[in-house]
Amino acid sequence: MARSLNRVQLIGNLTRDPELRYTPTGSAVCSFSIATNRTWTTDDGQKHEEADFHRVVAWNKLAEICSQFLVKGRKVYVEGRLSTRNWTAQDGQPRSTTEVVIDNMILLDPKRQEGENNLEESQIEKKDEKKQKEPKKEENKSVQKDQDRILDNEKTEGKNESESEEVAPDDIPF
Repeated sequence: MARSLNRVQLIGNLTRDPELRYTPTGSAVCSFSIATNRTWTTDDGQKHEEADFHRVVAWNKLAEICSQFLVKGRKVYVEGRLSTRNWTAQDGQPRSTTEVVIDNMILLDPKRQEGENNLEESQIEKKDEKKQKEPKKEENKSVQKDQDRILDNEKTEGKNESESEEVAPDDIPF
């Protein structure tokens, strides 16, 4: 029996804010659009850029997460399947659309801040966090002394202990 595959992976920017709705049965559905760009150079050296726009739909818990964290302009990775729907519009005309129904979404850019002041404050907070995480110079010196002592011991022994130990096949966990 032949197998088939319907898988889509996109990285792009949201072209609009997501819209969250609920079905009559209570399932959450979130829809938004993603733009992907493609750049190429022709044989005569001209550069071209083309944008494609993709309708994206998320269901249930993922829909609620998308509506909470996604905003227009954010870079996002989505993964799912292609789905084509057909219906009859109110004017009686048949309509169809192709969408990417996602089952995975990853944010690719940091959360956007509102206004420059907030951005400056977050940069200051990051600097303060770095200072707290950096070990003091005295601690660095003691660590360096410990490392030097270990290296000296290994040199005097002539061989690293891990090199002299043999691994028995029974010790391998797989």
